[in-house]
Amino acid sequence: MDESLSRGEQTRLQIIQSATRLFIRQGYHGTSMRQVAEEAGTALGGIYNHFSGKEELFVAILMERHPVREIIPALNSSQGETVEALVRDAARLMVEILDNRMDFLNLIFIELVEFEARHLPDMFSMLLPQVLPFVERLYQAKGSLRPVPPLLLLRSFMGLFFSYVITGLMIGKQLSPEISKNALEHFIDIYLHGILAEG
Repeated sequence: MDESLSRGEQTRLQIIQSATRLFIRQGYHGTSMRQVAEEAGTALGGIYNHFSGKEELFVAILMERHPVREIIPALNSSQGETVEALVRDAARLMVEILDNRMDFLNLIFIELVEFEARHLPDMFSMLLPQVLPFVERLYQAKGSLRPVPPLLLLRSFMGLFFSYVITGLMIGKQLSPEISKNALEHFIDIYLHGILAEG
C-alpha cells in the first residue's frame, strides 16, 4: 500500500482494487457489495463512506482504470514527423497497452451489456480534450490527409486498433503464425492506405 496516501485514500484504493477483481471474475450483477467488503477487508458500511452504491463504485473503476487513461499519454508522446510514421508509432503503442490490459476488456463488456454503455459518453467527454493534441499533430505532420473531420479521424483510429485486439482474442489462435506475425502492420497499412489497390 502507498504510504503517501491517507488511511481513507488507502481504504478507497483497496475497495476499488477488490471490486475490480470481483467484477472481472463474476460480472457486475454477480458481485455484491458484501463480497466487495470481504475482499477489501473492510466493513460493509465502510464502503458507503466512499461510494453511494455499487453502480457509483463501478463507474469510479471505469473512469479511473480505463486503459484509455494510459493510451492518451502514449498517443500524445508518439513519434514521427510524417502522418504515416506518427500513425505507425501511435498504433503500436496503443496495441501494446491494450495487450497488457486484457482484464479490462471484461469491464468494458460489462459496461456495454449490463449498462448499455450509458457511462461511456461521460468518460469520453472528460477524456476527449486530452487526446485532441494527438489529432492536431496528425494534421500538422508531413503528408496530406483526406478531408476527414478530426473527431471521425480519432474515432476511426481508436476503433480500428481496439478491434485489432478484440478480433485477435476471437480468431487469433485460428490464424497461422505467418499471418499473425505481421497482422498489426497489415492493420496499420489498411488504416493508412485502405484495401483497394492503386489504379
